[in-house]
Amino acid sequence: MLNDKIAIITGGTRGIGLETVRAFAKNGAKTILFGSRQETVDKAIAKLQEEGLEVDGYCPNLNNYSEIEQTIAEILKKYGRIDILVNNAGMSADKPIENTPPEEIDKVIDLNLRAVLYLTKAVVPAMKQQKSGVILNTSSMVSIYGQPAGVAYPATKFAINGLTKSLARELAPAGIRVNAVAPGVTNTDMVAALPPEMIEPLVNTIPLGRIGEPADIANAFLFLASDLASYITGTILQVDGAARA
Repeated sequence: MLNDKIAIITGGTRGIGLETVRAFAKNGAKTILFGSRQETVDKAIAKLQEEGLEVDGYCPNLNNYSEIEQTIAEILKKYGRIDILVNNAGMSADKPIENTPPEEIDKVIDLNLRAVLYLTKAVVPAMKQQKSGVILNTSSMVSIYGQPAGVAYPATKFAINGLTKSLARELAPAGIRVNAVAPGVTNTDMVAALPPEMIEPLVNTIPLGRIGEPADIANAFLFLASDLASYITGTILQVDGAARA
């Protein structure tokens, strides 16, 4: 589905990001994962290579625009183009607002929103020159419903939805599509560590009767990145089993 496409996936060393890297590589993309540390990047690459998948990796500081710009320049020099950017890196929050230190709010905003803007700004000139490209963002079910604490997290995901819809309008004339995937409760490391008595009530809120798997989310990204979605832009695709419907 993505033969010979050059794809960058941030937060690509674990969870949904790693599964998306795997799905893209299996479908013919030359896939480049971004991680927070060289150690985790190398570990993820080694794991995928054991599966027979060839991927590349970098660990730029996603809140340093000069570093991002330099990394994008290196990728363009090596591969000649960038077809797909998946802005997946992010962090959650769960404290009541009065108990949340300002620096924690800043960290959530910096990674979940500022980094998305920086990366998008860095790749758009190349995509405009190519007259094609796909930018995909990771939103969340809480961008639709909110959550009872950790307000910085849903605030950034509501912002991601607005950014996605606005950029879709701005970049459509240049042949660039912009969409987002809004996962529901997904079986990542964080959720897998929860005791069964916490998981069961979550499952009971989902009409499909199970939590999502990383592959469910990765497949949504794969579809939106492919030519099968060539007339879809400005969409927030909910992948949540109809949770809270």
